[in-house]
Amino acid sequence: MISKNSHAKIVDCTIRDGGLVNNWDFSVEFVQHLYNCLNEAGVDYMEIGYKNSPKLLKGADSAGPWRFLDDDFLRTVIPQKLNTKLSALVDIGRVDENDILPREQSMLDLIRVACYIQDVDKALELVQLFHDRGYETTINIMALSNVMEHQLLEAFEQINNSVVDVVYIVDSYGSLSPNDFNHLVDKFRKYLPNKRLGVHTHNNMQLAFANTLISAEKGVELLDASVYGMGRAAGNCPTELLVANLKNTKYKLRPVLDMIEKYMIPLREKEEWGYIIPYMITGMLDEHPRSAMALRDSANKDKSVDFYDKLTTPEVSHGK
Repeated sequence: MISKNSHAKIVDCTIRDGGLVNNWDFSVEFVQHLYNCLNEAGVDYMEIGYKNSPKLLKGADSAGPWRFLDDDFLRTVIPQKLNTKLSALVDIGRVDENDILPREQSMLDLIRVACYIQDVDKALELVQLFHDRGYETTINIMALSNVMEHQLLEAFEQINNSVVDVVYIVDSYGSLSPNDFNHLVDKFRKYLPNKRLGVHTHNNMQLAFANTLISAEKGVELLDASVYGMGRAAGNCPTELLVANLKNTKYKLRPVLDMIEKYMIPLREKEEWGYIIPYMITGMLDEHPRSAMALRDSANKDKSVDFYDKLTTPEVSHGK
């Protein structure tokens, strides 16, 4: 029997999005073990980091190598490519196009371009460049929950006329519900009938998995996830939940559990991510989690009532 999820492909973002938690301080052994486990589990893509340029970003010296992927370094980390493809993300204004080799000389298969709605034109220029160099491409429009209808329709027009392979629905603030995803997938399908779709969810309100699942059932193809949900702030849809629940016989759960047992549980004792009340509050209010991240990094990290009052009481939030 053909499952309605059999079209789905998992993009594991543990290293790229998870790196936002620990400044990309993953050992080579960690990354190699993850790659082997994901490959054994049948996961389709592993996003192994950012392909941004250290020349264009502050703090490059302190970040781990997965923040600025170097092709020679990547070849030493993964000397033999297996079935799982490799992906990297770039941000508008932070990538040097000269750093992107033609695909036949690169370890990467997929390059994803993240942008805000006002930069869709710049993102599509990069997409064209990467496409011409032989890569699979996506455009990921961030903070969709804050985008006005007319902006989205203008963006759709540009995207329709572009070579991009996959267009992502991104819940940057973890503020969207399954109903919102239902509506957004329908809208993206209506205006982008010839494009494949992807979703990237955050778990501020414990809805990342539900939102990803409903998207898959509506035919969305690329599903972002991370092992043990590791990602900025509230984290992402857990890879292990997708592997276990997508009605797609090729995925195997046991290798992902092995990664969690050996590496993720010890890491979670040192680093914090996942569903935590301040992240729930910013998700509920459709706000960037930076204020909640700052709170969790302070002596008042568990003062959720004060934090809630500050964000919801006008005279407090606009006072000092």
